[in-house]
Amino acid sequence: MAAAGAALSARGAFAEDAYPSRPIHVIVPFGPGGLADVTVRIAAEQMKSLLGQPLVIENHPGAGGIAAASAALKGGPDGYSLIVLSNGTTIATSLFSHLPYNPQTQFTPISTVAWFDLILFTNVNSPYKSVKELLDDARKKPGSLNIGTVNPGSTQNLAADLFQSVTGIKSVIVTYRTSPEVQTALMRGDIGLAIESYTAFAGAIHNASIRPIAVTGPERNPALPDVPTLKEQGVEHYDVTGWNALYAPAGTPPAVIDRLQAAVVKVTAMPSVKQRFATLGTIARSTTPGEMASIFEADRKKWAAVIAQAGIPKE
Repeated sequence: MAAAGAALSARGAFAEDAYPSRPIHVIVPFGPGGLADVTVRIAAEQMKSLLGQPLVIENHPGAGGIAAASAALKGGPDGYSLIVLSNGTTIATSLFSHLPYNPQTQFTPISTVAWFDLILFTNVNSPYKSVKELLDDARKKPGSLNIGTVNPGSTQNLAADLFQSVTGIKSVIVTYRTSPEVQTALMRGDIGLAIESYTAFAGAIHNASIRPIAVTGPERNPALPDVPTLKEQGVEHYDVTGWNALYAPAGTPPAVIDRLQAAVVKVTAMPSVKQRFATLGTIARSTTPGEMASIFEADRKKWAAVIAQAGIPKE
């Protein structure tokens, strides 16, 4: 029996050492062409050479990441079925009454891949060229400022709620179905402020059709180095930073998690990857599994509080 046990242990260790021996499937809970999809594909290209196997990207868009989670869990905890979770996943845990999966117990974190912020935009002809000018006017005329974002419950939408709460202004948050609709409303003057990602409005930024006045993260956006953060402009206790991270189904062998995390660390440190991410207004940065777990829980608590304060009904 001892000999048999030793043989099984050796066989298990050999299997983990041989990982990966076939293509790895990465489930992305967003459609092709989105920021998560593009950044993960860039990372996957480089991870292929490090791991010796291709990473096959599969898009499973759907509310709350439910379709993606189901697909990843069906793959089993063998390291060949991974999923991309995001800060949007932390929002979904509070926004959906009956989320049919638990991202914190049914999945194991590997590492973040990309970090990104949101940008506050005004019309190019707007008198608001700084956050101070916008806030001064909003406080003089409560309720006069319209803030445009995509659909209720999105990171952009909750970022607007948090902006109101932190600054103490009273405004009207107007939601639209898509980012292009938000951009059109801003350029038309229907809204005085829009909160969106750099990537979504990149074309209008380069055409000088809209004006970026602030960054929501703790650091300046690599694609907009001249645009100050909200903190630099006197808005304290405001940090909206998004992330995309690789996770595996719970029960995946630790050795496999370590192998994948080590590959992400190397890829996100590559100058070529950092440069490609920077052109998207995104930062390539890895974490340990433990750090990722702490980040997820901190974001979950923050957005749960914002959702409760805003009175957003659960879906």
